Order: sequence, then structure tokens, then C-alpha cells
Amino acid sequence: MTSYYADLHNHTRASDGDFSPSELVRRAAGIGLKAIGITDHDTIGGLEEAVECARDLDIEVIPGVEVSIRFKDDAFTGTLHLLCYFSQETLQDKVFKEDLAGVLSRGRGIELVTRRVKEINAVFGPKGSTPILSRELTVDQITGYSPNASRRHFALALSEIHGITKRDTINRIISNSSPAYLPSGIDLEDASELLARQPLMAVLAHPAAGSFPGEGHYKEVLPPVAVVESYLPRFLAVGLEGLEVYYPGHTATHQEKMLSWAKTHDLVVTGGSDCHDQTDRPIGVAGIDQVQFSRFKQRLLQRQES
Repeated sequence: MTSYYADLHNHTRASDGDFSPSELVRRAAGIGLKAIGITDHDTIGGLEEAVECARDLDIEVIPGVEVSIRFKDDAFTGTLHLLCYFSQETLQDKVFKEDLAGVLSRGRGIELVTRRVKEINAVFGPKGSTPILSRELTVDQITGYSPNASRRHFALALSEIHGITKRDTINRIISNSSPAYLPSGIDLEDASELLARQPLMAVLAHPAAGSFPGEGHYKEVLPPVAVVESYLPRFLAVGLEGLEVYYPGHTATHQEKMLSWAKTHDLVVTGGSDCHDQTDRPIGVAGIDQVQFSRFKQRLLQRQES
């Protein structure tokens, strides 16, 4: 049983998780969570199933989406993430869903996959400038794992289809420092406009995960926390309202730093497991208590009413 009241960062098969929305909700209820955030990457496709499943269980589903924000400048080339939460009532708004889907489609989908595959083959394909692959990577190999493909699906294709098992080699091909890398996500300006017209509460996801001192799945392909801190004013300017303080890839020192940011800028404190599967990134290993969840819900309600 988990000691947390709410786990607000989790993924389903709608993006790159192993569990269906219903399976994830049932697992969360089974370990004693009272609230779960469903925050798939750049899609809300799993939310209605999750909300429906929770009706018969003692657990509340907080609808959300993890929005990818792309950067390509001197400080950082890659993607940072905003966890954007909203109400179950908003989930029923057709105009909201169409607007959100339209904006998010600019940063992911088949167009981005096609461009990334082309770049990887140009550099690492059998006829590339630095050949590593024995045969070319194809778009179908990536989308066969998920129609909403992420870096994880590229890694799976490289290991399972192309037989590349060394993590260092996979990272050489798909990491942010790869010469073939193209960042996913929407521009921060797009996110700003979306937040201005829709009742979304934006929380900066895992701000210090790029400085995680150990190895493992929680390190994330992210910049050091000092770089993220340099971007904080830009996120605040577009309407940032919270920080994901409690995260499996945050040390106690990181948490103290995040709490100081939250206090300085009047940001709500959240936490979540970033669940993707049962073994490497399970549910219930990070979260917030009931008091912190009440503050989160109060801020979310204020956002809906603004």
C-alpha cells in the first residue's frame, strides 16, 4: 500500500505507458491512492475511459496532459514538459478538446516521426554519414508501437527490431546531443496562447530530473536543474501555476530547491510517480498528501473559475 494520497503524474497506453487507462486506475485504487492524475504525452485519448472506470471505485481521476515544449537554443536543445490539469467538466467540452488537439498536433504525430526517421537514417543508416544501423529505420517500425510515438518507441524499435542493445549506442542515436536529434513539442508561445484561452492549470514537470545523480529511468533526457531554473521566468510569464516537487528522480536537496521556488513564486506543489509500467516506473512511488492535494484542488478550481 502506498503512503500517498494522490499521485498526479501517470501514463497509459494512450501515449507510452504499458497499462490501459482502466488498468492504471484499478491499480491505483488497489494500492490505496485516493486520487490519480492521468497525464499522457500530448494526448487526452485515455481520459474518458479512466474517468468512467473510477466511478465504481474509491478514487478520483484528475484529467491532465503532459505537454511537450520544445527548445533549441544555446542553453538547451530538447523538450521540457508542462503537466496541464483541468476538470472533468472541461473534458466534456467539445470545443476545448478540439482546440487542445489542434495545438498539440503541431508538436507530435506522424510528421515529427517522419522527420526524425529521415534524420536518423541520414546520419546513422547504412548509407549515412556515421553508419550504425545495418538497415534503414522505417516510420512503420516506430508507429507500430504507438500512433503517438515518443522517444521510448524509437528506443524499442532500435533494440527489438534492429538488435541494438547497448544503452549508450541507443542514446547516441536518439539523445538530445545526437546530430540526428529533432526536439518534439510545441513552442512556448503556442502554450502561452492555449493557457490564455482554456482553463488549464500548468505545472512544470520534474524540474530537477536532469540532475538526478544515479542511473535509471527517472534521470530523463533533460538539462541540469540550473538550466531549468534559467527558463523558469519564461514559464512564469506564460502562466505557470505549479511545480512537480515530489518525483522519483528528485533528491531531498532538489525537493528543497523546488519548495523554495514554489514559495517565492506562489506556485502549488505537486508530485507523481511518472508511472509507465509495473517494473521500471511503477505507480505509487511518489505523490502528495491529503493537505497538499486539497491545495492543488483549490488552485485548480480557481483556474476553472477565472
